[in-house]
Amino acid sequence: MKSMLKTKKQGLLIVLSGPSGCGKNSVIKQLLTIRPNCWISISCTSRQPRPGEENGKDYYFLSKEEFEKDITKEQFLEYAEYAGNYYGTPKKYIQQHLDQGEDVILEIEIQGALKIKEQLPETIFIFIMPPSLQELKRRLQNRKTEDAAKIDKRFKRAYEEINEISKYNYVVVNDVIETAAAKVNAILEAERCRVDRIEEVYLNSEEELTHETLLEDSKDFDNSKLTIEH
Repeated sequence: MKSMLKTKKQGLLIVLSGPSGCGKNSVIKQLLTIRPNCWISISCTSRQPRPGEENGKDYYFLSKEEFEKDITKEQFLEYAEYAGNYYGTPKKYIQQHLDQGEDVILEIEIQGALKIKEQLPETIFIFIMPPSLQELKRRLQNRKTEDAAKIDKRFKRAYEEINEISKYNYVVVNDVIETAAAKVNAILEAERCRVDRIEEVYLNSEEELTHETLLEDSKDFDNSKLTIEH
């Protein structure tokens, strides 16, 4: 049976943020197994590619001059400079995928998310939380990629970031990856059902005939003789 509702083809723009160690990447990977019509946004950077990195897969690699030229042309939703290199979220590629009906996921830090919120408040903002600060610190330590000083710095930063959750639409606790991904998927399904995402409501000829018949029948109904028993 053909649906009465025609939803907009435009994809959803989703921002996922959360402290380092909360498991954002793991949640996104799991989400893609149950929601394949998603595209993970690729950032632009002016830094040199590292061994094994591919242009258009890990980053879009630009020269510093190219990046600054794109800044003047307002080609980025948001950008920042770290250690002498630029990093930014390109508008062009995101819009292409949204127009194709794909949901686009941006995994970015809070300051970048807030810049996007200023420009595109209809974006869906989801904050991924660790189950506890103790568990977060354990995850950071288990990475064994940083020394104690850097871990403490990340842990303090995480505490500051968690205090920003009121600026997001949703918060999902990543205790079990599969459960967290299912909750994110449920959020996106609910967003798809919002009335402002409906393009058109239409009836087929049979439904139109039924509608007209019901209207005609209602004209003959005399509710003045209707009694209500108490």
